[in-house]
Amino acid sequence: MENFYLILLYLSIGLIFKRLSILPDNSAMVLNHFVLYISLPALILQKIPSLTFSTALLIPLLTPWLLLIAIALLVLLIGKQLAWPRQVTGALLIVLPLGNTSFLGFPIIQGFYGDVGLSYAVIYDQLGTFLGLSTYATVIAALYGSHTRTLKLSHLITRILTFPAFVSLIVALIIKDMHYPPLMRLVVDNLALTLVPVIMIAVGLNLNFRLPSELKLPFFIGLFIKLILMPVLVYMGLNAAGQDGLAVTVSVFCAAMPPMISAGALAISANLAPKLVSALVGYGLLLSLATLPSYHWLLALL
Repeated sequence: MENFYLILLYLSIGLIFKRLSILPDNSAMVLNHFVLYISLPALILQKIPSLTFSTALLIPLLTPWLLLIAIALLVLLIGKQLAWPRQVTGALLIVLPLGNTSFLGFPIIQGFYGDVGLSYAVIYDQLGTFLGLSTYATVIAALYGSHTRTLKLSHLITRILTFPAFVSLIVALIIKDMHYPPLMRLVVDNLALTLVPVIMIAVGLNLNFRLPSELKLPFFIGLFIKLILMPVLVYMGLNAAGQDGLAVTVSVFCAAMPPMISAGALAISANLAPKLVSALVGYGLLLSLATLPSYHWLLALL
């Protein structure tokens, strides 16, 4: 649980700085840009070369991608029915499908399900959640980050190809089988470590206990989808497919994780409803302190 308490500590620092007006008013925006151009690309350069692509362990491999498709379609449908602003829809398309399955998920899953359970979680995260962040979320951020309703195909392609996370992904894939020089490895590792503290302080600076009225419904719908609907969908889907065992249990537990911090950083940096994203990340983390142990208990009974 140490990682969870660290997240809460960084979030609290942001809240305190906001309350005491210690930092300039644009500090959250500056921190978000630091994450977008420095921390997140470094994290991608750190993680992607270590991925091992395999046909084994298909349940934790396929589950996050099938879930991503289902939740993205659901968000588009609800957004259209409720006439949500473009930025709100884009924010939820990024934040909801991707959970905090590594920084928060790994230590909790290892504590509940041991090293075998952790191995399933690593596949779910590295070949699912994190790869989704590097590809799907980057495209959504480039598309919905535009302030115009229409975007020429050439402009969209340019936005995607020049987006820092996408550039880092391409570079990481090119050098995947190469060994970083020790100094480069040290720089990448240290810059990647800045992501969680910097973005959580930025979330604290943006976090409002009173959301604007137009954001309350997307906020509550988003929390319901992320913390309740997603794990239920995974359990029902895998159960209907006749699957059971630890791989199913861990996949359901991964789906129950609160919003991924890196996904929140990406959405905020693209100026996609920053207050809504900060609230979903912040409150999602707090509520998961109760929901995750509850799911562990329920899954043990089923």
